[in-house]
Amino acid sequence: MRDPLYHKIAQLPEGYSVGEFRGKRYGISRQSFNDGKSEKVYAEELGGTDFISLNYYLTSSKDLLKPCEMPAAKVREFLNEVRLLDE
Repeated sequence: MRDPLYHKIAQLPEGYSVGEFRGKRYGISRQSFNDGKSEKVYAEELGGTDFISLNYYLTSSKDLLKPCEMPAAKVREFLNEVRLLDE
């Protein structure tokens, strides 16, 4: 059974999209590697300084969330709350 965060990441389109998180707009990039066994997500606040950066790995024994230089809680909050915008 996959971690619910995997499903949140999978809902983000590959490539570039725009989302809203806590009233601010973010440019979101998602890349898939290794036949879908690893994901990279980078989101940057448009017109601001905040960012979200993470790698996510699917292994045979478990899923691994690897935030880049930030607490895992910040990454989880972003993935759970971000809303994609039609642009």
